[in-house]
Amino acid sequence: MSSITSGNAEQYGDSRKLAARARLNREYTIAETGWFPWTARQLPLKPGVSILDVGCGPGWFWEAAANDLPPNLRLTLSDLSSGMVREAVERCRPLPFASVTGQQADAAALPFEDGSFDAVIALHMLYHLPVPSKAVAEMHRILKPGGFLAVTTNGAGNMREMYALTTVFGSPPVDPAGAAFGYDAAEGIMQAQFGNVTMNQHPACLRVTDPEDVFLALTSYPPGDAADDAQLDAFRDAITEAFQAGNGVLEVGKESGLFIGRKAA
Repeated sequence: MSSITSGNAEQYGDSRKLAARARLNREYTIAETGWFPWTARQLPLKPGVSILDVGCGPGWFWEAAANDLPPNLRLTLSDLSSGMVREAVERCRPLPFASVTGQQADAAALPFEDGSFDAVIALHMLYHLPVPSKAVAEMHRILKPGGFLAVTTNGAGNMREMYALTTVFGSPPVDPAGAAFGYDAAEGIMQAQFGNVTMNQHPACLRVTDPEDVFLALTSYPPGDAADDAQLDAFRDAITEAFQAGNGVLEVGKESGLFIGRKAA
């Protein structure tokens, strides 16, 4: 079984593979408020502050959440992938921010001075790092006194009904992100760095009606993206059986949470 931290350069050179997972969540999530707007509304941002997005990806969060954010934010977008940074900057520059800049950066060695930002966010990215605590320490370093870090990740039980199907690839029946950096790890690492941490879970579930979207999502990253023909056939069979058991629907529970820690003033 491949680690979730392996193959990041190939996975995230641009947003194409990420789009398959994003589609599954975008099309089938059942929630009173969508994930991006919900997250934006939890952030204790004030107008005009400076904010760094670490692991910004293609900038989808900012595009979706722009109307739920205070005005005149000064946004810096960073990612290990220069392709992601370019895409994010292009997407965000037309949005109503005071400024938008991009910087290719390693989350564990951020190229910014101490106390550079009022806020830092890291959305569903720390589980890709071999040592998440190093990145959290870096984010703490570049925060101004009184600034906050917001981290999102998945719980160990996230989408358990769907990940049970991936055992044909030799994977355990759990979300690899939640296994690598789940709620307990996030709380422990942030508590050690910040002292006081709050956590909220997004109330949502999935109701998937197209088996092909499950197939595409779970074969877009390791180990599914390297599966052989026999494994892929077995995977399709498992998906078919799951949808038949649900009368054409796969009901999936979600566990996605937001952790916020504030640097001492």
